[in-house]
Amino acid sequence: MIGFIQGTVLFCDGVELIAKTQSGVGYQIFCNKIFSEGASIELFISHIVKETSEDLYGFSTLLEKKIFELLLSVKGVGPKSAHSLLSSLNVEELIFAVKSEDKKKLSSAQGIGTKAAAQIILDLQNKIDRIQMYTVGYSYVPKNILIEQKNTDHSGLIENDYTVNNSEIYNEAILACTELGFSEKKIIPMARKILESNNISKAEQLVHLVLKEL
Repeated sequence: MIGFIQGTVLFCDGVELIAKTQSGVGYQIFCNKIFSEGASIELFISHIVKETSEDLYGFSTLLEKKIFELLLSVKGVGPKSAHSLLSSLNVEELIFAVKSEDKKKLSSAQGIGTKAAAQIILDLQNKIDRIQMYTVGYSYVPKNILIEQKNTDHSGLIENDYTVNNSEIYNEAILACTELGFSEKKIIPMARKILESNNISKAEQLVHLVLKEL
């Protein structure tokens, strides 16, 4: 199965492109982004194999690829509909629409009706976060977490996004703890506090310290 392609663009019209690799092979890929001819590209690929055809869908990030493949697990959503949805909404908008149960937003994409939108929300609400955590470079932290303000001129708590210096360690630790059956609501503030006050170099260290606090 093809999972990644690096090459030079021979053709691109915003719907599909042909990329020539160093081996001289040209791959035809469905891709919703526009690249100029001759541009060097790197795309994560979802390789869809059917009885009568093989299609390649290209994405700029691993998160897009994972979300696309997650959408394919939803009953009634095929590759074209899933690709259309990711063409209409960026990943952040799609994730927010699923979490906020915004059927209108999801059904704005061609090929996604109200019924399919409802099924996407039902099937993916509890899976989206795990895809985020598995994705390299994506910092999984829910929005609107109360965090302590660092400015010495002010005090108290503010609503904001929390950015962890080492998101990979954080993500792996949260995932490990949730797989052990612990609640994210309980784990997240502990992990954040421990990371702020300790020099953590491995996810295992963070998991160990979090479990000690439970």
